[in-house]
Amino acid sequence: MLNVSVRPQPAAVAAVSALAATAGKTSSDEILVEPIAAGSKPAMQALFARHRTYVYRWLLRFVSNETLAEDLLSEVFLDVWRQAGRFQYRSSVSTWLMSIARHKALSARRRRTEGAELDEKIEATIADPANDPGVALQEKDRGELVRRALMRLSPEHREVIDLVYYHEKSVDEVAHILDVPPATVKTRMFYARKKLGELVKGAEKVEIERSA
Repeated sequence: MLNVSVRPQPAAVAAVSALAATAGKTSSDEILVEPIAAGSKPAMQALFARHRTYVYRWLLRFVSNETLAEDLLSEVFLDVWRQAGRFQYRSSVSTWLMSIARHKALSARRRRTEGAELDEKIEATIADPANDPGVALQEKDRGELVRRALMRLSPEHREVIDLVYYHEKSVDEVAHILDVPPATVKTRMFYARKKLGELVKGAEKVEIERSA
């Protein structure tokens, strides 16, 4: 089985340098795909080293479980190893990775909630972080307020905000990852920003009242 090292190996670094020298108009990510398809472990290690952090962070925000996020990260890059030969270059490699990651995360979430009657909104209501005094103290930082408000958005709205603002994906790239029309992405963005603003404003009001 493929053993992807967490740290880039010297051979992987050398592979990137050599490939980048002949990249031309093709990104260094894209020129790694062909050798990966041919079984090059240094190329695979190089791609993993470059993208593992942000893919892991996205998975973690999606599934809210570090161990599961790590397992899914391994699954994502195992799929890359197996499917590199089918990459069609119609999107960037990072967009392709996020598409795989989203599919893995959705499948994992379905498995975790199979047979459960509570959806995310109900769970958030039951496990309200505002009821925890320790958490409430940490929420004085606005960035923390925003992150917690983000977790209270619907999954569809949260993933759009995450992809656009945390991963700097364009509307077209997000549409490709989510497999929806660009107009749908724009609509979700509009309502997600509106709801996020309301949640943050409400959280700030609570903090002011607690401090008074």
